[in-house]
Amino acid sequence: MPTTTETAPAKINLALHVRHRRADGYHELETLFAFAEHGDAVTVRTADADSFAIIGPFAAALRPAAGGTDAAPWDGNLVTAAADAFVATFGIAAHHAITLDKRLPIASGIGGGSADAAATLRALARLHGVAVQDPALHDIAARLGADVPACLVNRTTFGTGRGDTLVELDGLAGTPLLCVNPGVAVSTAAVFGAWDGIDRGPLGEGPLLERAIAGRNDLEAPACAIAPEIARVRALLDAAPGVLLARMSGSGATCFALFDSIAARYSAATDAAAQGWWTLACALR
Repeated sequence: MPTTTETAPAKINLALHVRHRRADGYHELETLFAFAEHGDAVTVRTADADSFAIIGPFAAALRPAAGGTDAAPWDGNLVTAAADAFVATFGIAAHHAITLDKRLPIASGIGGGSADAAATLRALARLHGVAVQDPALHDIAARLGADVPACLVNRTTFGTGRGDTLVELDGLAGTPLLCVNPGVAVSTAAVFGAWDGIDRGPLGEGPLLERAIAGRNDLEAPACAIAPEIARVRALLDAAPGVLLARMSGSGATCFALFDSIAARYSAATDAAAQGWWTLACALR
């Protein structure tokens, strides 16, 4: 039966400015989205019945919400929500067997669930001859979550509104990247709830790296208050030789650093791993 696999790259917020809380309960954001070379993977094939399996090093963290087995039932995950929405929107008369290879830590600020949902949409679109640029596909992504449209585009973008109004930018492809998570999961809702409500101003203009360096992540302080380990990760990355930019991504707890060389990234990754922290050493897409 036809099968396709899509990578669900880790999402990186090079900068994340929270401007104000909106009347609809969301927050008005300005963010610079970039993506790593690596992440989760979603495999989809046509089948006689719908099924959903989760494998990989972080599978166990998701299975309880989806039934507690390797062959999890068809509910309780953004992947299956994306598949249901795709089938309903495009009138697909087919069932799908979906496997999520969960390689990224959950609740970690690098868009794992959103990236998985977006990869599912891209895989289904390829399988059924739907253009990834189809506006209906982007409508589905926007309904699934604020980060899903950016993950669907899967390119460096400037996001405004909830983060789902996107303008593509020239990226920093090939720049050595290190992601580090101290092994704690933080609630996005809790971090936004702890934000102090102060508008510290907009993102500036200019070349992407300069713009990112001049920016900030307004969620970093509240995330560090909830999970002080984040500050330890930042301190290690900030002190690493060859670092161009170090910051927390999204609502945490994963932090990232961009480096001027692979050797510098390798040295920092070795130091982070020695702390027992999860690391992903790769490059920006």
